[in-house]
Formats: sequence, C-alpha cells, structure tokens
Amino acid sequence: MSPNQPQPPKLAIPGVRNLIAVGSGKGGVGKTTVSVNLAVALAGMGHKVGLMDADVYGPNVPLMMGINQPPASVGERIQPLEQHGVKLMSMGFLNPGDRPLVWRGPMLHSVIQQFLRGVDWGELDYLVIDLPPGTGDVQLTLIQTAPITGAIVVTTPSDVSLEDARKAVHMFHQVKVPILGIVENMSYLVCPHCNERIDVFSYGGGRRTAEQMNVNFLGELPLHPEVRIGGDSGKPIALHDSSDPRASAFIQLARNTTQQIARAGPLKAPSIEITD
Repeated sequence: MSPNQPQPPKLAIPGVRNLIAVGSGKGGVGKTTVSVNLAVALAGMGHKVGLMDADVYGPNVPLMMGINQPPASVGERIQPLEQHGVKLMSMGFLNPGDRPLVWRGPMLHSVIQQFLRGVDWGELDYLVIDLPPGTGDVQLTLIQTAPITGAIVVTTPSDVSLEDARKAVHMFHQVKVPILGIVENMSYLVCPHCNERIDVFSYGGGRRTAEQMNVNFLGELPLHPEVRIGGDSGKPIALHDSSDPRASAFIQLARNTTQQIARAGPLKAPSIEITD
C-alpha cells in the first residue's frame, strides 16, 4: 500500500482511548523491551493498558511477559490474556514454540485486523502496539488502518541505528501518524564497580536526531543486565518502583508519553521535507 494512494477509513476501536505504536527503523534496538516496559509502567501508574504484539514473525511478548497459553473466545470475540495488569494478544499465543510463520502480506494484514478488532480489549486508556521492525508494507498497512494516537520511534545512539530511525520518522510522517517522540534505548551502561557512566554506543545521538527532525525526545534508557534478565524471565524491570534506578527510566518514559499525549491534544505530524 503506497502512502500516496487513497487510504481506507480508520475506524475507532470501541473502548480504546489511545493507540500508541512503538516502531523502529531496524531490528536489534530493543523495541519489544521498550514496548513491554512501557505497557507495564503505564499499568503501574493506574492506567488500563493493553499490549498488542504485531511482530508476528518474531513474537517475543509472551516470553517477556511470562505467559504463553491459548486465549479463550466468547462467540467470535477473542479474550486477551492478562499479565502484570496488562491485557495481551500475540501470535505467540496462537503459534507457540519454534515453528516459523511463512505468510504473505494479505494474510498478515488479516491477522493484524483480527487482533485489533476481533479481540475483546474492553475499556483501555492505552493500547500499545509493538510493530515489526523496519518500514515495509506490513507496517504501512497496519498504521494506515488503525487510528493511531501517536508513534514512538526506538533507536540506539549508534549512527547506523539513527539512520534507520530517521527513516521510521519519515514513514510515520508520510502516512500522517503523529510522532510522540524518539526514545534512545541502550543509551549508556553504568559500571557496576565504579558507578561511572559508559557510553557504549556513542552519546547523544537520539536527542540530536529528535532536535534535527523537530520531534520530541522522550528520554534515555539504560543498558543493564537486569533489564535483559527481566525480559528473559517474564518479569519486566518496570515492575519495580521508581526508587530502582534500573526501572526509573522506563517509568519516566511512560510519564513523558502520557504528558506528550495530554499536552499536544490532537497531534499533528511533524513538518519534515520528504524526498524521493
């Protein structure tokens, strides 16, 4: 689906107030880690939250949330699973184990629409959508048919990641999805011996890119073994309270995201020159 083609209507999802798309220009930047911890942090703030795993080829949400079982259904409505106060839907619940999915675009489009509109999400303040990495037709199809409140672009400080993050910002702009901001994941490592900050993947690239592209910078997230352990064990680090420095950055990301939505009201896509 080309961004220049007439777009289908974006029908609201009953009961869901805000849809937050979390995307990245490339894989390997920790996008699902950000999505999971954002959803858990929002729930910890008292919001009603859902997390939809749209990365159907690599659905990691079941592992990171510590739950993997077939969802029930009532009539034709799928009942989402729930863990850590977050309602969940993922292809990993329907296709568990290591079996790969070999699907073309139309099949993928159909299952994503089923996840959006065939799941009984109930009343939600925020539905976080973990998009597949990249900027291909799958992502365009999803965000052109869902009424996205705004998008978060995940990057690391490295130049390679930032180059792809800029492509993701351009993609959201082309399909008229407002940008909530850029978040820099794996931003720094705190030495466990001397407590000094180590900038493993360079420094400040996410903030500079946000400023250059006239979008909000949502913060820096640490590179820490406990973040990885939390994801592998199904106990996301954001379950800890803000007194834990390993969790506080993710909790602040959730606060910054809600503040950006509340402050901006009806968001507009940033003014960025698009070149062929």
